[in-house]
Amino acid sequence: MARSITVGLDGSPESRAAAEWAAREAALRKQRVRLLHVWQPVPEAMAEAPPLGTETHQHWTERIPREAAQELKLRHPGVEVTTEQRTGVPAEVLLDATYDTELLVLGSRALSGLAGFLVGSVGQSVVARAEVPVVLVRAGERTADEHVEDSAGLPSTATGSRPVVLGLDTDSPDDTMITFAFEEARCRDATLTVATGWNLPSSYAYSLAAWVDLREDIIREQAMALTEVLLPWREKYPDVEVAEVSRLGSPAGLLIDASRDASLVVVGRRVRRSPFGAHIGAVAHAVMHHAIAPVAVVAHA
Repeated sequence: MARSITVGLDGSPESRAAAEWAAREAALRKQRVRLLHVWQPVPEAMAEAPPLGTETHQHWTERIPREAAQELKLRHPGVEVTTEQRTGVPAEVLLDATYDTELLVLGSRALSGLAGFLVGSVGQSVVARAEVPVVLVRAGERTADEHVEDSAGLPSTATGSRPVVLGLDTDSPDDTMITFAFEEARCRDATLTVATGWNLPSSYAYSLAAWVDLREDIIREQAMALTEVLLPWREKYPDVEVAEVSRLGSPAGLLIDASRDASLVVVGRRVRRSPFGAHIGAVAHAVMHHAIAPVAVVAHA
């Protein structure tokens, strides 16, 4: 069976936005979309109580993926859409589904004000443990949001795609996430902006004490390190335009700022098999909750 893009669907606005994003991605990748709805049986006493009833509850849970699939097929006629319903604990079922999927897409709910976006306990558990890329799509995400504004400054699907942004640690670059970011930029015909944020080393304070300011030298060294890491990738993907951003400051803050003009933000999550459980990482966690654009979390060694 051909690998697919799987969407965790629960009928919420954020999961429907995730399904829409997945359909657009599937068209770019020429893959199919699988809408996966996890049915958690309600306690027997509650299920039999009116007005819910076991049959009524099952009817509504079956209706969610069926109607979502019909809507996607109308808007994306070239994309094959299938539905699947499983029973169990949502996080465990979604993780089990990653063994035969290319990409897992989940929704995140917008919070009020400047608080950012809410990635629920299911989403966080899946991101922390999945070994395939997981994309988080905020509620209200539109197709036009991923495109450059038109000449009148308005959102438009007729313009080119906004850049794909990759957050990269030049001290430990990973091939898996770099490949993912380049492929995403290539299929969108978009610029790939590779951003690295860094802090001044502790030795910088000693140089100041000796009346020597090495800031400019450090800035040049960091920029050169990024250029060196990307050199073989530029040769491998000559058709992808690459922009390099090396800046003093918080890596998460840099990526969150860049997300305002991005079609997708790519961050990494190091796979750590330890007795203390799964770990997302501070940068990925912050970007997941505050980036404006969809966020792809790519697990790597």
